[in-house]
Amino acid sequence: MLLAVDPIPHMNSERVIKLVRTELTNPVSRALIDALNYELSGLYPEPGATHFNLKPEDVAQGQGIFLVVYRDEIPVGCGAMRKLDATTGELKRMYMAPIARGNGLGRSLVMALETEARALGLQRLVLETGIRQTAAIALYRAAGFVPIPLYGEYLLSPETSVCMGKEL
Repeated sequence: MLLAVDPIPHMNSERVIKLVRTELTNPVSRALIDALNYELSGLYPEPGATHFNLKPEDVAQGQGIFLVVYRDEIPVGCGAMRKLDATTGELKRMYMAPIARGNGLGRSLVMALETEARALGLQRLVLETGIRQTAAIALYRAAGFVPIPLYGEYLLSPETSVCMGKEL
């Protein structure tokens, strides 16, 4: 499912950006998630500091979405949104390859996930990121997310987790 084929306004206009709904088990999805897990494991070597929990059923139609970001037909990022309950969704597995960072792709991905959350009737989004991911924190703040208390599995990692939320 193609969600967007719009060039990012401040990027070179010759670039084609696509956000595509993809199965979590797809090899492209797995490769991006493996790259994310590798990066996070290096940033957070502390036991219990990483939470890689996302199942295919979490992003099934009507429950959430997993998107792969393509730049010029090359997969460069991914992100998921899953329903936590009838009114709240959670952003998960947000990743942009280092070569694709700083060009507005992360912001476009967050906006697409917010659109899906609204389509599912959700009123709020929450997320967790790590204290050492300053660029991610800045991205989420720019998208309107504010700090919230730790929740769920992140209560187990107060030294490394930052939780944020946004009313839709």
